Amino acid sequence: MREFFEALSYPFMYRALIVGVLVALCAALLGVVLVLKRYTLIGHGLGEVGFAATALAVALGMSPMAVAVPLVVLASFLVMYLSQRGGASGDVAIGVMATAALSIGVLITSLSRGSNVDVTSYMFGSILGLTNADMLLSAALSAVVLVMYFLLFNRLFSISYDEAFARATGINVTMYQFVISFLTAVTVVLGMRMMGSMLISSLIIFPALTARRLTASFRGMVVAAALISVAGFLVGMVLSFYANLPTGASIVCVDLVALGLALAAEKLKKR
Repeated sequence: MREFFEALSYPFMYRALIVGVLVALCAALLGVVLVLKRYTLIGHGLGEVGFAATALAVALGMSPMAVAVPLVVLASFLVMYLSQRGGASGDVAIGVMATAALSIGVLITSLSRGSNVDVTSYMFGSILGLTNADMLLSAALSAVVLVMYFLLFNRLFSISYDEAFARATGINVTMYQFVISFLTAVTVVLGMRMMGSMLISSLIIFPALTARRLTASFRGMVVAAALISVAGFLVGMVLSFYANLPTGASIVCVDLVALGLALAAEKLKKR
């Protein structure tokens, strides 16, 4: 471990550590709501939109974050609108959006010579490209996500467990669903640089699924998912450092192992 702590003296390593912990925390908290509401596929769909937005930004010579944030947020609102008002189910809307965005992203990448490396780093994740500006922007956006999440904690709890009851008590469920979409979109964009657009949905889903196997209460799930996600990120980062493996894939594999252990423990309890 000494070598790892020494490596943290390098700017790209401590930037990756700060951004990674913030993204892991935001993803876990939102993952609990998305799992309970069965919106788990939205992270994957928005990741594909993020890939297309990044390809467009690189082709135009613009900041990927500046292009991806508004486009991914807009896509999340469109999915929510179609699932509520357009007559299409959420899965159908996400599926159409994901395949269309991936196709557009591939076309833009193939037409933009010399930009493949930059786009690939956003597609599969890379800690080497994180700049101080990326770190500061990620910290600011993470703060927005976390503050909004905890300010709306009770409302999110209500609509996650019993949407009909929440409507009956006067809660504007539709508005809060759009808020969830907004927060998820921002978190997806934050995680693309490190995790990659193809893997960011796993960071949202796996810790929440694991937490659900360990506790039944909403508050317990939130705490457990946050701890599992941050721990999974740290273990995955150490593993990738020593084994020279991709960081995003290492983190996802650690989270997958944690989920497998939770499922095994749940089965043993029932015996």
